[in-house]
Amino acid sequence: MARGKPSIAIIGAGMGGLAVAATLRQVGVEVNVYEQASQFARVGAGIQMLPNSSRVLRGIGVEEKLRKTAFEPYSHLNRIWDTGEIKRELPMPESLFGAPFLCMHRADLHDALHAVLPPEIIHLGKKLVGLDQANGGVTLSFADGTKVSADAVIGADGVHSLTREIIIGPDAPIHRGRIAYRAVFDARLMNGGEIRPSRTKWWGTDRHIVIYYTAADRSQLYFVTSVPEPADWVTEESWSAKGDVHELRAAYEGFHPEVRMVLEACPDCHKWAILEREPLPRWSDGRVVLLGDACHPMTPYMAQGAATSIEDAAVLARCLAGVDNEDLEGAFRRYEANRKPRTSRIQAISSANTWMSGGNEDTSWLYGYDAWNVPLVDADSQLAVAS
Repeated sequence: MARGKPSIAIIGAGMGGLAVAATLRQVGVEVNVYEQASQFARVGAGIQMLPNSSRVLRGIGVEEKLRKTAFEPYSHLNRIWDTGEIKRELPMPESLFGAPFLCMHRADLHDALHAVLPPEIIHLGKKLVGLDQANGGVTLSFADGTKVSADAVIGADGVHSLTREIIIGPDAPIHRGRIAYRAVFDARLMNGGEIRPSRTKWWGTDRHIVIYYTAADRSQLYFVTSVPEPADWVTEESWSAKGDVHELRAAYEGFHPEVRMVLEACPDCHKWAILEREPLPRWSDGRVVLLGDACHPMTPYMAQGAATSIEDAAVLARCLAGVDNEDLEGAFRRYEANRKPRTSRIQAISSANTWMSGGNEDTSWLYGYDAWNVPLVDADSQLAVAS
C-alpha cells in the first residue's frame, strides 16, 4: 500500500459527520461525506452545546457564528416539578470551564458546520447499501447503483447505522417504556410571559421536562420531555412523528405554573420513543470505524448525544494526524481506547437519569473535558488496563 495521507469516506452528514469532516480537513486528511437524504431539512428541535462540545466548535471555527444567534443560559437549573423549589443550580459563565454554554436550534448548528466545508465534498442522495474491504481499501456501494473507493470509512450514520450493522451485526434497540415530546415555537405565544434565563429541568416523580430559549433574542422557545408510556407504543426513532398536544398537556397536569404556561402556549408537538442500546464490544473493523450515535447512542437526559459525537471528531482527528495509509487501523483502535471509557460512563449516567438531580457531584469531568488537549493513551496500554 502506498504511503501518504489517507482519503476517508464519511457516512452521514449529521452533527458528527460534518464535525469530523471539518476536524479531519484540519489535519490534512482528504474527506468526502455521503448522506442518504436528498436535502437538509430544518428539523424543529433545540440543542445544547455545553462547554465540552462548544470548545470543539471553537477549534472548528464556528463558535463566533453561533454566538450571534444562540441563547447563552445563565445556569444549569434543576427545579421540583410542582413547587419550583431549586434542587441544584450551576451558574455557567464562560469563565467556569473556559468555553460557553449555548442553546440553539439544531438547524443553526448544522448550518454552521456545513458552512465551513467545501460544498463539493458533500454528496446527497447517497444511501449506503454495502461495504467491501479489500486490497487495503474500502469500496462503498449506494442504493443509486454508484460505487466509490476510499482508504477508510467513518460511519457517522446515527442510531440506525447501516455501517454498524455491516461491521458489528444487527442490534435491537431497548425500549424501557418512555417517550418524549418536543417542540420549538414562537415565544410570543406566551402572551408576554417569560421563563427564567436558564436551561431549566423540572423533575417530576416519574417524568421530567427541560425548557430553554433557542435564540439570543429569546424569540424561540424549546422543550423536550420524558414520560412513561406502555412499551407496546411503537415508533421508529424518528423526530418527525406528530404528537397530540392535548395528551402532552394532560401528562403535565399539576406541574408548576411556568411549565403550564409553556405547554398551553405550544401549538403542536412531536413525539418519539426513547430507545437505548447497549455499549458495543468494538467500534471498528479493519478500515471502518464508527462515530457518535452509531457507536454510543444515549438517552437525551444529559444533552450529550451530539456533544459526544463532536468530541469524537476532535479526538479521531488527533489520532489520525500524521498517520499514513498503513497505520489507519491502529489509529482507529487508539481513538476507541481514548473515547469508549468516557462515552460508556455518560451512557450509563444518562440512562439512569440522575445527572444534576441534587447534591454537589463534580461536573468538571464532563463539562471541563478538552477533546483537543486531553492526553491520549495508547490503544494497547488501555486494553491492558481494561483486561
